[in-house]
Amino acid sequence: MSSPPKSTTIPNVVKEEVIASGKWLKLEKTTYVDPVGNTRYGTAQSSISVGIIALLKRTLHKDCVVMVKQFRPPIGCCTLEFPAGLIDEGECAEIAALRELKEETGYKGEVVGVTPVTCLDPGLSNCTTQIVMVNINGDDLENTNPTQQLEFVEVLLLPLDEFQREIDDLMKKEKIVVDSKVYIYGMGMSQAFFKPNELRVLKQ
Repeated sequence: MSSPPKSTTIPNVVKEEVIASGKWLKLEKTTYVDPVGNTRYGTAQSSISVGIIALLKRTLHKDCVVMVKQFRPPIGCCTLEFPAGLIDEGECAEIAALRELKEETGYKGEVVGVTPVTCLDPGLSNCTTQIVMVNINGDDLENTNPTQQLEFVEVLLLPLDEFQREIDDLMKKEKIVVDSKVYIYGMGMSQAFFKPNELRVLKQ
């Protein structure tokens, strides 16, 4: 796995400007400094995106979920997320997912499932997403030393059977915000790995 470029400064939000506002919502332009000192800009927008739940499978290793950590200006700190991105015009969710996975993590995978279009935060925006499940053969030569194409994205491999615990430990050690989709997935995995006698039985 290639290392992200070394930071020379702490990424931070410099300024937030209101472009338009209503009773409940406002659109802001965010000016922020990236890890190498460049000034960048971002705005909120409606979009159709894809999120990727990618499982790295290797001989004699635990299955791992491929995660990305990066600075997000609206939050003002780093976040832990599934690899994700916008679906380009003319693309289907599957093609977009494999492209984004390769760009962000360097891994090449195989699509094994796709969700319907779902909303992200319907109380605040009309952004939608599709979640694509991908398996990665970690024994393939192409995946033994993957090379990222995007700057400032750190790839983390979290064991599937310890997923939520790893997330909780990371939150204790670092100033990081976890994407809600990631944490809910972790809660589901922790339930899936419980033994039957560990589950509470409700009395009638």
